[in-house]
Amino acid sequence: MTTKQRKILIKGTILVLLIALIFFSSRYGPQPLSVMGPAETIGKLFTRRRRLARFLVSLGHYSSAMFILLQALQVIISPIPGELTGVVGGYLYGVSFGFLFSSLGLTLGSWAAFEIADILGRPFVERFIRKDILDKFNFLSTNTGEVICFLLFLLPGFPKDILCYVLGLTGMKLSIFLIVSTLGRMPGTYLLTIQGVSIRKQDYPTAAIIAVLCAVLLFVGYLCKDRFVHWLRTIRHE
Repeated sequence: MTTKQRKILIKGTILVLLIALIFFSSRYGPQPLSVMGPAETIGKLFTRRRRLARFLVSLGHYSSAMFILLQALQVIISPIPGELTGVVGGYLYGVSFGFLFSSLGLTLGSWAAFEIADILGRPFVERFIRKDILDKFNFLSTNTGEVICFLLFLLPGFPKDILCYVLGLTGMKLSIFLIVSTLGRMPGTYLLTIQGVSIRKQDYPTAAIIAVLCAVLLFVGYLCKDRFVHWLRTIRHE
């Protein structure tokens, strides 16, 4: 067995153990809606959120484990929007656990995407991320700056899932990646969690304000992301 194969085996084992620990903890951890009022108010959510919430509630003791895995999957393959799961997390589990579960799932998914790119290389990543997009971030491949990566994860509307794969090709240390990606995602995750909690409490003015704020931030981030990346590339080469 080569050194690379040994590393892959070790990391795969760690991933399996982490998933097993998540399900074990979920069995004895906080349950959805257990301390947050009657389940009938799920109907106050929009249709997609209501369906996801009902699905998670139906899983009983393993609800939080599935929620964490869904958050991870939306980073790896984006089956559902992160904004959807973030709000549902706050609605079902409250501020503390909703934020914790969302952060754990996003961190797990970010790590998996990073490792996939690192192990399988650029030819594999180019199968689902266009070459011109990857080329745009070539400046991250040399002496990648932790602060720059943190700012990219912090920027609303920036394709953070793609960034996880890109950084997996740069040779960045895993520990540094996990720190900057987790911390950079936290403000947005917290806002979505609070929005879900506000809906749960039927505090619709607060929920609406947060929704508008998120929409504005996403719109501004979308408009400015190319300029922001260009600016980062400029200061990176100075």
